[in-house]
Amino acid sequence: MILDLITKTDLDDFKKELFELLKQTGVNQKNAVENKKWLRSAEVRHLLNISPGTLQNLRINGTLPFKKIGSILYYAYSDIVAVMNKGAM
Repeated sequence: MILDLITKTDLDDFKKELFELLKQTGVNQKNAVENKKWLRSAEVRHLLNISPGTLQNLRINGTLPFKKIGSILYYAYSDIVAVMNKGAM
């Protein structure tokens, strides 16, 4: 049986590689949101960096169209881009 010793340097290298992978995953998640056709409220709030109340105001005044299926609200990504391009926020 062969034993491999793990040194502190090995752990530090592993940590650096892991953080790099996590950073790349974060970027990929943002791209994944942009590639989705329909987004849920939390995704929209994160994308636009707005509060739940602001999102509610955008719904109420008709600035941001939405669809409600059951108890879940969905927003078309194309509508979000259109609102951002208009500068309505």
